[in-house]
Amino acid sequence: MSRSIEQTLGGAILAAMLVAASPVKADDLSLADKIALLITAYPETLLKSESGSIFFPDGGSSPIDDGKAKDHAAKLAAGDIEDSLSQIYPAGACETKPDVNFDPGRIRSDALMMRLYGASTEQVEASLVSVDWFGKKLRVTKRQGAAAALEKVRDELRAMPDMKTFLAPSAGTFNWRKVAGASNMPVHSFGAAIDINTQYADYWIWSGGKPGRVPHYKNRYPMKIIDAFERHGFIWGGRWYHYDTMHFEYRPELIAIGKAAGVSACR
Repeated sequence: MSRSIEQTLGGAILAAMLVAASPVKADDLSLADKIALLITAYPETLLKSESGSIFFPDGGSSPIDDGKAKDHAAKLAAGDIEDSLSQIYPAGACETKPDVNFDPGRIRSDALMMRLYGASTEQVEASLVSVDWFGKKLRVTKRQGAAAALEKVRDELRAMPDMKTFLAPSAGTFNWRKVAGASNMPVHSFGAAIDINTQYADYWIWSGGKPGRVPHYKNRYPMKIIDAFERHGFIWGGRWYHYDTMHFEYRPELIAIGKAAGVSACR
């Protein structure tokens, strides 16, 4: 697939996801509704949902629910697909203070992410492309339209020259590793996340936080930046109770689910 076609397709898919469903109350959005939006978000890899599993074009499948009861910490450590969709992400140009253990998107299924982007450093690296980020070349995956989406964010933010100081230099994109102090993989491992200028960053551990007990929330990035990322399918670590304000990751399914549920950071 050519790059221009890939970019157009990625934008069309996200636009369709955002308008496909009339907003409903968050409590009324079923797991089946969320799974449908998940599959729509990643048509390159996800084929269908049937009999409690998601199926892939190669004939493989992955269970949606592993059947294990988990508290928040267990979901973070070893989440399944259902767990990854259990909290609804509130996009919008407004800043909110997250409730305790409200971490939408921080809960992920490693098995699903490896299906979407690659199960090893070598597999992920095979799909990395170079994206210019305010004069610096960053390695980002082209899979699922992530690189094309980041380029759209960049182009939009270039029209706001007063924002550049917050955006560059980037603190990085691809880095195959475990989450600090945990056993699961961050989205950086898959080349689908970016950290912006650390000079303005705030992080829950830096504030003296412990898992499940974060003393205070702080953010120094303008909401114009967050809004631009979210409108192109990225979620922001500043929406998390365990906050990481420099961090953005490509999770278009969560943006679409929040939209369908009628959830907004501005309400």
